[in-house]
Amino acid sequence: MASKPSALNQTTATAIPIAKASAEAAGPATPKPVSQGTGSGTVNMVQGAKATGVREEMEEREELGSFGIWMRDALRQTPSWLVSMVFHMILLLGLALYNMPAAGNDDDRTIDASQEEEKVLEELDELEDEPLDDIDLDEDFESFESTMETAVMDVSSADELEVEQFTPELQDFGTLKALPSDFMNKKGSVSGSGLDGRGHGKGGLVRRYGGNDASEAAVQLALKWLAAHQMPDGGWSFAHQLAPSCKGQCRNPGKETEARFAATALALLPFLGAGQTHKEGKYKDTVQGGFYFLTRNMKFEPGKPGGSLFDKQGGRMYSHGLGAIAMCELFAMTHDKNYQAPAQAVIDFICYAQDPVGGGWRYQPREKGDTSVVGWQIMALKSGHMAYLQVDPVTIQKAYRYLDSVQANSGANYGYTSPGEGPATTAIGLLCRMYLGWKKDNPALQRGVKWLSAQGPSKTNMYFNYYATQVLRHWEGDEWKKWNDVMRDQLVESQAKQGHEQGSWYVSGSHGDRGGRLYNTAMATMILEVYYRHMPIYGAQSVEEEFPE
Repeated sequence: MASKPSALNQTTATAIPIAKASAEAAGPATPKPVSQGTGSGTVNMVQGAKATGVREEMEEREELGSFGIWMRDALRQTPSWLVSMVFHMILLLGLALYNMPAAGNDDDRTIDASQEEEKVLEELDELEDEPLDDIDLDEDFESFESTMETAVMDVSSADELEVEQFTPELQDFGTLKALPSDFMNKKGSVSGSGLDGRGHGKGGLVRRYGGNDASEAAVQLALKWLAAHQMPDGGWSFAHQLAPSCKGQCRNPGKETEARFAATALALLPFLGAGQTHKEGKYKDTVQGGFYFLTRNMKFEPGKPGGSLFDKQGGRMYSHGLGAIAMCELFAMTHDKNYQAPAQAVIDFICYAQDPVGGGWRYQPREKGDTSVVGWQIMALKSGHMAYLQVDPVTIQKAYRYLDSVQANSGANYGYTSPGEGPATTAIGLLCRMYLGWKKDNPALQRGVKWLSAQGPSKTNMYFNYYATQVLRHWEGDEWKKWNDVMRDQLVESQAKQGHEQGSWYVSGSHGDRGGRLYNTAMATMILEVYYRHMPIYGAQSVEEEFPE
């Protein structure tokens, strides 16, 4: 059987004899006619192809060798996916061997960990051996509140307020001032400050500076009346007749019924002036209730630094200034760290609320100022200063500029929003100048004091009397004696003596109608406390705690 010509190229040399032997075994073939010419040409072509294929195969075998030929044939017959898989397995194995850590790394890590563990155990042993008595648990540490609530401060009681520890050094209006080392350890009033007279020695100050038994008796009756008109929530209201103990028995309620912060602060200030705090004194529960009301309702608003005691209806920045004075005085008198943060917060709000251009304060924060509102804010800043709180020096510098803008007669008199000679605004301006550093030999101050002395106490303007009394008290001398003899006796005689109104005052006119009997009683009481409420600025007992000029 003849092979197809295409198979010749794939047949090896050994196939030829096998094909020949098979043909001989089949016996003689039957002769077939063969065409002349074409048959011999085809045979010669097949024989030439066979010879060429055998020769190429032999050359390739010599070149690759038997193993190479085997590998070639195996690869030709292996599926491509299997070849790819084997290749990638070899590649991954090589990468794994490359990344394997060198011998000995695990041992090194074990040694390092063991050494660290031994070090920690040694430190623990040292702590166990240290006696507890060597640890000072009373040491004060500095910490700060990072955030403030944006809603009403809600606390269960004044003693539970959590605040930061006191700062060891603070900026004191442009100069660094160290905090007294024993400041937070003292009890009662602040030694060496303007509030020093409120302590147990106030009786001597009363006699020395012009008070008497009658004036002190009037103060005690006034405190009793104020305590009796406290509201159930701890605060006060200018609508004093709403107090449960009053039930309308006292006449002349005020009109500013929404100004709860102002009413509460005004009622608290006479208690503080008499040395009564939430920690000591006959009225400590009354005082604690009042400050609970203030701290519980203090507002913290986004974008406004500090905490606000701002009555949106009625008192407005008047309310905040009064509340700030009370808060700072309480902290200065008791050193109770629970009131440090609230006191600093109200000072910060005053600095924020100042008119950035004119330097004053008015009803709304950052509004162009008037002298009446300015007076309460500067008194609050001074109270914060005496309590070693932080006050921005720029605020004081701008307040100077405001007073310059409303002064008349080269600083002897002051107007409301522009230069003038109003009695109350002149008294406010002069008192602010005293607190801001004017010396007693200042010619303008000397002229202003003589001008006030010539006016004499008013029978209808408690506001003027309150500020002018403080100016002349700090000035002392003949002007003070003349003023005090009239002012003291006038108040003692005009105090209510009968019924539920006993111990209170009411004077119509100026702020008297708007604040009512509560306002008049608080102002009159603080006037009669002037002998010890603040130490005289220019007296020998006064310490040098002044704002810079």
